[in-house]
Amino acid sequence: MELTFLGTGTSVGIPMIGCHCPVCSSDDPRNTRRRSCLYVKTGQTAFVIDTPPDFRQQMLDASIESLDAVVFTHAHADHIFGFDDIRRFNTLTGTVLPAYGDPETISHIRQIFDYIGTRPNPQGLFRPLIEFRPITAPFQIGDVTLTPLDIEHGVKMTGYILESKGTRAGYVCDCHSIPEESLAKLTDLDVMVLDALKYEPHPTHLSVAESVAYLQQIGARQSYLTHLCHHLDHAQLTSELPPSIAVSYDGLTVRLGN
Repeated sequence: MELTFLGTGTSVGIPMIGCHCPVCSSDDPRNTRRRSCLYVKTGQTAFVIDTPPDFRQQMLDASIESLDAVVFTHAHADHIFGFDDIRRFNTLTGTVLPAYGDPETISHIRQIFDYIGTRPNPQGLFRPLIEFRPITAPFQIGDVTLTPLDIEHGVKMTGYILESKGTRAGYVCDCHSIPEESLAKLTDLDVMVLDALKYEPHPTHLSVAESVAYLQQIGARQSYLTHLCHHLDHAQLTSELPPSIAVSYDGLTVRLGN
């Protein structure tokens, strides 16, 4: 199983419009961060977690030309507003694509994208063809089993455990706290990805220190911080972390198993 970080930034992206701080002006490409998106690929399947406003360019930059499904964490704009561009994958695959998420998230997405259905538009207009599949229990995409995790973020937010061929990864991109029931499931992980917005506390996101504390408790073999704002310089933050915790960046691919 391969995990590719297509976006590792907060809701405004990095660089921010009109900001000339050291990180927004940095020539280190790892400080350029699009909105959160993860590409999951195995020998049998490929899907994305979230479709941010940068989705089209993320697909082009990563040369992704086939998807089997879309998975959503929650319905905030920075995680769903590129959803319309999924229609190009309908054309490439010739199929209606499934979209998974918790029932509340799927309901919000249906309201925002109320023109999306499973049949071609009768006037011939170019519309995404999606079968929405609300989930409340583990489900399968190809050879990947996904277990949903209830996460506290201010709105309904779902994290995921991804399992394939004996490898396990956790993905929680937006988080203020992890309920005990969800935390208990985050065990024996090869990789754990967790929100770390900035150094200071935030009402709906983890700070770096809070994220590191969770990651040390979870104890994955390798962990990555994501959803980073412009207060965090990649090289500096990396130097402050223990070896088992790294800073993700756009374009990073992590391979699990053989």
